[in-house]
Amino acid sequence: MATLKKLVAQFQKDFPAPIFVVNHMSADTTGEALVKVLNVSGSLTCVHARNKQEFRTGYIYLAPSDHHMLIVNGEILVTKGARENRSRPAIDPLFRSAAVAYGNRVIGIILSGYLDDGTSGMIAIKRCGGVCIAQDPKDASSPDMPQSVIENVGVDYCLPVAQMGHSYPIL
Repeated sequence: MATLKKLVAQFQKDFPAPIFVVNHMSADTTGEALVKVLNVSGSLTCVHARNKQEFRTGYIYLAPSDHHMLIVNGEILVTKGARENRSRPAIDPLFRSAAVAYGNRVIGIILSGYLDDGTSGMIAIKRCGGVCIAQDPKDASSPDMPQSVIENVGVDYCLPVAQMGHSYPIL
């Protein structure tokens, strides 16, 4: 949560895109605490994603617990779907759906975490011409996920979190 909080704090109110966040959490967690933390950490508004919700710039959409979040034609789809990488929500379904829907306009960021969730989704983003950013594993409390993306995808940028939000216009 600290890593995500540090990233969100860097975005200005006029950030020109929606931000979609998948955080691994147990099925019995509501995620309300994370929404509150992100709302006070930066100037963007964080909300739980809802099925068939249209998304807007300047908002952070958090995948609800025990559901995947997909992006299709200007809407968020919240689905139960099978677990991926032992997780629901998982990052790969979000990244894959965003890559298919928005191609080279997608920027995928992978932060600290265990195992390799995000790797297959980043491959899709890269194949569709999007930008792949990984947290520098030396900066990550759990370097597995960014390290997997770096080794298996080849990222466009490998940065400590403190530099990611200041890398606009990359972002």
